Amino acid sequence: MAEKTLKTKLLIYGIPIGLAALTLASFLGSGVGAKIFGGHPQAILNVSAPRPELPAERPFESFQFLTNTMLCAWISIITILAIFITAARNMKLVPHGFQNFIEYCYEVFADFAEDTAGKEYGRKFFPVCVTIFLFVLMNAWWSLVPGYETIKYNGVPLFRNANTDINLPMMLAVFSFCYVEYWGIRVNGIHYFKKFINLGPIAHGVKELASGKIKAGLGGIAMGGVAMATGVLELVSELVRLLSFTFRLFGNMTAGVILTMVMIYLIPWVAPAIFYGLESFTGFVQAMIFGALTLCFLVIAISSHEEETH
Repeated sequence: MAEKTLKTKLLIYGIPIGLAALTLASFLGSGVGAKIFGGHPQAILNVSAPRPELPAERPFESFQFLTNTMLCAWISIITILAIFITAARNMKLVPHGFQNFIEYCYEVFADFAEDTAGKEYGRKFFPVCVTIFLFVLMNAWWSLVPGYETIKYNGVPLFRNANTDINLPMMLAVFSFCYVEYWGIRVNGIHYFKKFINLGPIAHGVKELASGKIKAGLGGIAMGGVAMATGVLELVSELVRLLSFTFRLFGNMTAGVILTMVMIYLIPWVAPAIFYGLESFTGFVQAMIFGALTLCFLVIAISSHEEETH
């Protein structure tokens, strides 16, 4: 019993102390620690200072159109396809193993979509929203593979998190915006545009004035002015969504990558593992936000605007 207690204490206290000592030694042996304390950096710990580049690099001289972020986006697409092809290759009536895991994930997200948009539209919106989620998530998680952004070809990184290229978040934002507007028009028809341009109250006020009802007419025109101003604000909010979607994903992903690079430069061992864990969680959260907000905006778009027109 005493021996077991001693082993337990060694595990409880020894591991944290060992990790702390390794972290301290990692900092003292790094280039930054050596400069601060006047020592010499250890070769294995002397990491180059991070020099992040916002524009995507082009590692292939013969294929200037192919950037490292575009290459990684295709890697993510192929990975997603491979996952679902593998899960569906030998499907069984009673699922088990990997098929069971994928079907469980499918049911969780399908139920979420149905709870938000209803059974009729939940299944229609589900494929697009989940595809956006998986694509953003795969881009984020692939970048956490050790060496993913440090392998260089022709002097530039061969791989780079596709979410840190502003063109990709912007593309997703434009696609999400167009998809939402398409469903709003498809479900509500011409009435969908009344939330932007609603001339009904003004027309009603003019009609009241023409019939001699001055007070009711002026009140209707005033309400029409309010409705027009509200429509302008609604239009601006729809367009601002493009910017918010783009810079939320781009900003969070780029900041996370830079922070991780800085921590690896300062403390090469142990401490960066914490930030890798945070980045994996951040990637999941950002992917969920993008997919869930697209679903929520779809629900708003297909909602009837009859009350707004009267």
